[in-house]
Amino acid sequence: MTTNAELAARFEEFADLLEANDVEYKPRAYRRAAEAISAHPAPIANYVESGNEAAIGEIEGVGDAISAKIVEYVETGEIEELEELRAELPVDIADLTRVEGVGPKTVGSLYRELEIQTLDDLEEAAEAGEIREVKGFGPKTEENILANIDFAREIGQRQLLGEARPLADDVLAFLEGLEAVERCEVAGSIRRWLETIGDVDVLAATEDAEAVIESLLEWDSVDAEIESGPEKASVRVGEIRVDLRVVVPEEFGSALQYFTGSKDHNVRLRNYAIERGMKLNEYGAFDVSEIDDPDSGEGTDGSRTSSDRGSDGSQRVGERVAGETEEGMYEALGLPWMAPELREDRGEIDAAANGTLPDLLERADVRGDLHTHTEWSDGNNTIEEMIAAAVERGYEYYAIADHAEGPGVVADMGLSNDEILEQVEAIRDAAAGVDLEVFTGIEANVDAEGDIGLSDAVIDALDVIVASPHSALDQDSDVAGERLLRAIENPAVDILGHPSGRLLNQREGLAIDAAALGEAAAEHGTALEVNANPRRLDLRGSAVQAAIEAGAVIAVNTDAHRPSTLEYMRWGVHTARRGWAEPADVLNTWPLEDVRAFLH
Repeated sequence: MTTNAELAARFEEFADLLEANDVEYKPRAYRRAAEAISAHPAPIANYVESGNEAAIGEIEGVGDAISAKIVEYVETGEIEELEELRAELPVDIADLTRVEGVGPKTVGSLYRELEIQTLDDLEEAAEAGEIREVKGFGPKTEENILANIDFAREIGQRQLLGEARPLADDVLAFLEGLEAVERCEVAGSIRRWLETIGDVDVLAATEDAEAVIESLLEWDSVDAEIESGPEKASVRVGEIRVDLRVVVPEEFGSALQYFTGSKDHNVRLRNYAIERGMKLNEYGAFDVSEIDDPDSGEGTDGSRTSSDRGSDGSQRVGERVAGETEEGMYEALGLPWMAPELREDRGEIDAAANGTLPDLLERADVRGDLHTHTEWSDGNNTIEEMIAAAVERGYEYYAIADHAEGPGVVADMGLSNDEILEQVEAIRDAAAGVDLEVFTGIEANVDAEGDIGLSDAVIDALDVIVASPHSALDQDSDVAGERLLRAIENPAVDILGHPSGRLLNQREGLAIDAAALGEAAAEHGTALEVNANPRRLDLRGSAVQAAIEAGAVIAVNTDAHRPSTLEYMRWGVHTARRGWAEPADVLNTWPLEDVRAFLH
C-alpha cells in the first residue's frame, strides 16, 4: 500500500522540479500539499482503494488537481506529469538539494550549464573549479558546496522521524492483527525517538516465527523483500527499510531491551550488571555470581551450571532470572525501568540507581501552543480556523506568531510593523467570545547581530514574541553564540525559536552552546524553544538536557502552518523527553496565569 510519506515525497519532488524550471506559484502549492499529506492521520491510499476519493479533496491544501494526481499515483505507481518533469530535468534532485546552499533553482542552473545530475557530478565540477565560472556563482559558493557534500551523503542514508514513525505505527498495527503474534514493539533508534533513523526496527514475540515472517512478506504495503530467514526479515515499504526480528515470548523483554539500545547505554548497563554478578544479553538476565568465568559456564567448584545455546550459537550462562519483560531486566539489577528516550548514556543509569530519574513530560501535560502561523504570513489558514483548531484540541491558551519581515523570510511573506499592529486587532476580534486565551504574537527575525527589528509600539502591543534565526546560519560558534545571547537578553523576547536554525537532512544550522544559552535564558527570563516540526526538532534532545540543567525554561511549540500540523506536538514532546524534560520545565504546561506572568 502506498504510504503517506511516499506520497508526500512525490509532491516535494514535484515542487523541487517545478522550482528548478523557474515555475512560479505552483511549487508552493505542492509543498503545502506534501505537508498536509505527511501530517494526515489516516492512510490516504485507503480512500482510493475504498472508492472514497472525494475524501482526498477534503484534506487541507489538496485541491482537485492534486487529488487527481494522488489517485493516479496510488492506482498506477506514477504520475505522468512528474515523469515528464523528470525526463526534462534528469537529476537526482533529492540528493543534490541536501547539499547546504544548493536549492532547486541552483540544481536547474547547474544542470543546464554543466549537465550536473548527481552528487558525484557536483563534487567533480567543484573540484575542477567549474562551478565558479557559472553566472551567479563564484569561488565562495563553490567552496561551500564542496565542503558540504560529505554531509549530504551521510544524511541521505537516514529518514526523518516524522516520516518513519507513522510507518512504524502501521507495521505495529499489522503485526498486532496477526493471530500468531503475542506481543510486538518497535526497537532501535525509532523507539528512542531519535530525530532521524536508518530503518524501522520491529520486534515480535511468537511461537510460530515462520507464519509471522511469511505474513510480513505477503503484506500488501511491502514493495520489495530485501532478505529473510527463520528469525528475521527485511523489507522495503516505500523508501524505508523495515527490519523484523521474531523471538519466543519468554525472551521478548530481554530482546526488546537489547535491540532498543543505544549501544552506549547497553554497554554501560552490561558493565553495571557484571559488577553485581549478573550477565545481560538478548536472551535474558543471568545470575553468574557463582561462576568463575561466566563465558565458560563452569562453577567455582568446577561443576557445570545451567546453560544452553541460543539460535545464533551464543551461550546462556547461569541462572536465568529475567527476560520475559523489559521491566524485569532492569529490576534484576535493582533498577527501575527507564524510558527509551533516556537510554543514551547521559547519566540515566546513575540517576536510576540514585532514585533521581526525571518524571518525564507527557503529551497530556501540554496546555497550549505558543508558536503558530496563519495566512497572514506563510500559513495556509485564517486566524479563525487556527483558533478553532486549538479549541478542538482542548488547549487553554494559544498564540498566533506569524513572521515579521526581515532577513531569511521569503519575500512578501513577513509582516511590517504596521501590518503586525493590524493583525493584533484582527486576532483580538477573532478571539472574542472564544473559550480559549489567544495571545497576540509574532515570530521576529534574529538578524546576524542579534537584533529583532520590531518597533516599540509593536512590542507593547504584543503578548508574546518568538525570536528566531533564519539567516546567516553559517556563522562560527563564537559569533553565533554572541548573536543568540543578545536576543535572549532582549527584554522584549519571550522565546528563542528554533535556536540553531537547523533543517534535518538539509542543513546543520548554527553550532550552539546549549549550556551557555540555558544560563542566559534562566537569568533573563527567556524560554528556549523545542520546535516540534519534524524537519527541525530544534533544540535537539542533548541540548534540551544541557539547557534544563543550566536552569532554563523550555517551550515546546509546533510552528504549525495549518490545523493538521498542530499534531506535530507529538514529535516535540518526545524530543523534550530525550532532554529529560519534566512538566515544570516546559512553559506551555504551566497554568495560564503563570504563563501570563512569564511573558513580557
